[in-house]
Amino acid sequence: MAEQQQRQQLVAVARRMNASGINQGTSGNLSVRIEGGMLITPSSLPYEQMQPEDLVALDLAGEPLPAAGGTAGRRPSSEWRLHADILASRPEITAVLHCHSIHATALACHGRAIPPFHYMTAVAGGDDIRCAPYATFGTSELSQLAVQALEGRLACLLAQHGQVALGRSLDQALRIAIEVDTLAQMYLQALQLGEPPLLSAAQMAAVHQQFRSLLYGAAAD
Repeated sequence: MAEQQQRQQLVAVARRMNASGINQGTSGNLSVRIEGGMLITPSSLPYEQMQPEDLVALDLAGEPLPAAGGTAGRRPSSEWRLHADILASRPEITAVLHCHSIHATALACHGRAIPPFHYMTAVAGGDDIRCAPYATFGTSELSQLAVQALEGRLACLLAQHGQVALGRSLDQALRIAIEVDTLAQMYLQALQLGEPPLLSAAQMAAVHQQFRSLLYGAAAD
């Protein structure tokens, strides 16, 4: 895909992210891999005002890249390091989405993971959805903790912060982020009756096998 097409798609998905209700204001950020680095949303620019040329092209060390479609000279998101370190550690991943979705963040404020209380936790690639320990936003400590929580996963929570979702496409990252927040909402409601029973490792293994056979959820682009 040409860089200009990637810019247009990233802006469109950023607007869909807010329209879906999983992000508010300018708090979230998205990136997509390009040759030599990534495109990332700029700092403090409302998505409804964002244009393709506002996106910032960086290498994975955070240095500006010459970019055919960028002319606005914007500052990258303060979370650029989170995106860069994830993309550097996960060569199979194309897109990173970070947001402060309400239900996932509520769980993250208690440092709680989402356990296999429902089979759809498999959408993130494992049996559970981990919660990375707290670190200050924009720091290398935060990104390294997130990279660890994302080992073998396509999503994680960030303690007292939000969630991160990955994908082989921007659309997949958005679908996973929406599903993570839906699962968080269901788990919060289930907790009102007490800790829900969890699916066993064998039951989750059968779910993963079914996902693979149907090219469903995390297995699909």
